[in-house]
Amino acid sequence: MKTFRRKFRTLIPALTMLALLAVCARAGGAVSDRFDTFLAALQRDAAARGVARATFAAAFAGVTPDPGVIAAMKREPEYGKPMAAYLAGLVSPGRIATGRRKFAQWAQTLRAVEKRFAVDPSILVAIWGIESSFGEARDPWDVFRSLATLAYARFQPPLFRNELLSALEILQQRGIPRRQFVGSWAGAMGQPQFLPSSYLAYAVDFTGNGRPDIWTNVPDVLASIANYLHKKGWRAGLNWGFEVNVPAQFDFRTSRGSFRQWTARGFRRADGGVLPETGDAILFFPSGAAGPAFLVTHNFIVIKQFNNSDAYALAVGELSNRVLGLGPIRAAWPADDFQPSRGERIALQHRLADLGLKVDDFNGHIDFELRDDIRQVQQRFGMTADGYPGRALLQRIGVPAP
Repeated sequence: MKTFRRKFRTLIPALTMLALLAVCARAGGAVSDRFDTFLAALQRDAAARGVARATFAAAFAGVTPDPGVIAAMKREPEYGKPMAAYLAGLVSPGRIATGRRKFAQWAQTLRAVEKRFAVDPSILVAIWGIESSFGEARDPWDVFRSLATLAYARFQPPLFRNELLSALEILQQRGIPRRQFVGSWAGAMGQPQFLPSSYLAYAVDFTGNGRPDIWTNVPDVLASIANYLHKKGWRAGLNWGFEVNVPAQFDFRTSRGSFRQWTARGFRRADGGVLPETGDAILFFPSGAAGPAFLVTHNFIVIKQFNNSDAYALAVGELSNRVLGLGPIRAAWPADDFQPSRGERIALQHRLADLGLKVDDFNGHIDFELRDDIRQVQQRFGMTADGYPGRALLQRIGVPAP
């Protein structure tokens, strides 16, 4: 779900609105009155964007707030699940096998897309597979109802209100039938799971049919994903990263460097291959120094623009490798692997700020700059400075962890 996951802050406003919806429903009619007022204000803004009254009426015929959307916010799969289990769910044997078939089936299209956008075809297939099981997954949520619920709840204003207006623009201008506006509970649409604003900005009519079709047209789907990554800064010919073996006596405080520097430090690819001669990489321990280690590149960070999650980006990279016939991750994941929940991550960010470290936001997403800050704190406490926000670190700085 592009952009949406990147901009989450807290569930409190949404949970408050969920309670309000329940109370108002018992009061009889109060929700309807407030929702009608919300829609009236929205219609004025939509008209300013060129959305006709008839289009607006078609979008919202029979639409009411959906409490199920609010409840779904609490189920973000990238948080709290052990990394091995998370990857097993997304990079399953069945998905690998299907990915290889799709890679061969759409080889000619993938070559054409790569020629135009210079994005690795195996990455496109991996994202396609993870986002919608190669188009086989069918999300049951009505996009207009989902977005209207989130906007009415004033969740992350003005994000979902703007997405709702973008969806109206698509309905008005792009010739997409109203019945086709189905997607995720957060309003992400089609096989690549684009929010409406992403559709307007990145969707591509690769087959020349007159409009981008990310619901049923596979070339449009693949080209749209490629265009998204291209515009986010994808670098042609650069691998997303490599699993590596960490040399003995390594100073874990070191997290960045060129591939030549990593080779000089004694790092080797786990599969026996040779690290590149050029380019830079960041050392990444998804589950701490006791688990697999990776050198990840700029393109790994670009994948996170699609979904701001290290676990997601690692799953995309791993599935792309398997689609190409490469082997699985070799090192074992820790049996007691702990991945903090979103709430625990937010609490960690606040505690790091209390300790005097610079924290850019408090949304629960841990970027590599924050992992470097975690290394400083770990060193201060005499812990292995691997940048991993594990249970021991959280407990040490006063964040309750199970």
